[in-house]
Amino acid sequence: MRTTADITDEAKTSADRTARTRVWDPLVRIFHWSLVAGFATAYLVEDELLDLHVWAGYLVLGLVTIRILWGFVGTRHARFADFVHGPRQTLAYLRDALRFRAPRYLGHNPAGGAMVVALLIAVAATGLSGLALFGAQEFAGPLADLMSGVSNATAHRLEDVHAFFANLTLVLIFAHLAGVIFSSLEHRENLVASMFNGHKRSPHSNGDNSQ
Repeated sequence: MRTTADITDEAKTSADRTARTRVWDPLVRIFHWSLVAGFATAYLVEDELLDLHVWAGYLVLGLVTIRILWGFVGTRHARFADFVHGPRQTLAYLRDALRFRAPRYLGHNPAGGAMVVALLIAVAATGLSGLALFGAQEFAGPLADLMSGVSNATAHRLEDVHAFFANLTLVLIFAHLAGVIFSSLEHRENLVASMFNGHKRSPHSNGDNSQ
C-alpha cells in the first residue's frame, strides 16, 4: 500500500525531472535560426539570384557582428567566457564524450564552444570574401572602390576562396549537427528544442551534475 510519503516522494521526483531553467536568451535564439536561414539562402541560390545571394550575405555578416558583440556583453551562457575553453580541456571533453562519460554543461560544452568559434570564423570569412568578390566582379558593394583595380586572375582566386569557406562552413554545420545529436542522446535532452524555447533541464535536478 502506498503511503502519503511515497506519493510525496514520487511527486518530488517527477517535479525534479521536469524542472527547467532558462539558458538561451531571445537574441541568441533569434541569431541562431536567422543565421541558419541566411546562410542556407545564400548557399542554395548562389549566383542564380545574385541580389538575393548578396542580401543574404549582408544579413549573415550583420548577424555575426551582433553575435560577437553579444559574446562580450550578453547574458551568462551567451558570453565567450562561459564556453570558450583551451585545447587541452576541449580534447579531454571529447575523449570523455567518446567514452560516454562527459559531464553535462548547462550552456555550451567545450566541444560545442569550439564549434561556435569555428563557425563564426568560417561564416565571417565566407561573407568577407564574398564582399571582396562582389566588388571585384560586379564593381558593387562596400568594397567596390578597393577591389575595382584587381586583375581577373585575382578575382578568380577570390571566387575560389569564397567557395572554399562556404563549403568549409557547410562541413562544420554537419559536424555541429552530429555533435548536437550525440550530446542529446548522451544526456537524454532535446538540444534542438532548447534552442527554440530557451530552456534546458535544471542543474542538479534528479541527480544531475551539470556544469
